[in-house]
Amino acid sequence: MNPEKNKEWFLRGLRHGIPIAAGYFSVSFALGISAKKAGLNVFQAALTSLLCNTSSGEYAGFTVIASNASYLTMAIITLIVCGRYLLMSVSLSQKLPEGTSLKHRLMVGFWITDEIYGASSTVPGKLNPFYNYGLAICSLSFWVLGTGLGVAAGNVLPANIVSALSVLLYGMFLAIIIPPARGNRVIGALVLISMAVSLACAKLPYISNLTEGTRIIILTIVIALAASILFPIKDEDMDTYTEDGGDES
Repeated sequence: MNPEKNKEWFLRGLRHGIPIAAGYFSVSFALGISAKKAGLNVFQAALTSLLCNTSSGEYAGFTVIASNASYLTMAIITLIVCGRYLLMSVSLSQKLPEGTSLKHRLMVGFWITDEIYGASSTVPGKLNPFYNYGLAICSLSFWVLGTGLGVAAGNVLPANIVSALSVLLYGMFLAIIIPPARGNRVIGALVLISMAVSLACAKLPYISNLTEGTRIIILTIVIALAASILFPIKDEDMDTYTEDGGDES
């Protein structure tokens, strides 16, 4: 890989990670309050956010800790809630250039969240791992900071303010998916279909009884499979980076 290009992609990732960091800070602050209720101190909660990059996974973990459940229960619940990241890792691995080392693949896989995945997957052409690193370092630093400050603040803030802060994350995620959806009718249609099907599955009998993480995994597999069959991406479209900063190294 070209060091200059790697630096350029890393700095671009840092810039693109700023809005994600803003959303993460507010959500992790609320998680910090949950961690305090579960009996964790600032260091323990911050370390959890450093090693577990998922709001749903952390919240589930804090709930298990608060209920004094077993380690086995913790492992099973975390696997179910975070199972979708296995699919995201597989998906992003297809965008990495051929010859990408195992070290880079593992780091990209570790630093996957819903929003980082969304931003990385919208990069045209191949994905330079250093873009993912820039996104992760910028956004997840505030994830850890917010969790620690949330524990320190405890229950000082009113519940309605904490709830309002968490809504910012959804707005930030929309900001990630709207630009590519506007530029590609197929992507736009798939986004709308995914939202409609997800809403329907949350109301339908039987499937609505599944956990949110399980529903996401099922819908991701079904919709992605259908899209890949109906609207396949040509190999030549993935062979090179875009002209504004990528190469084939």
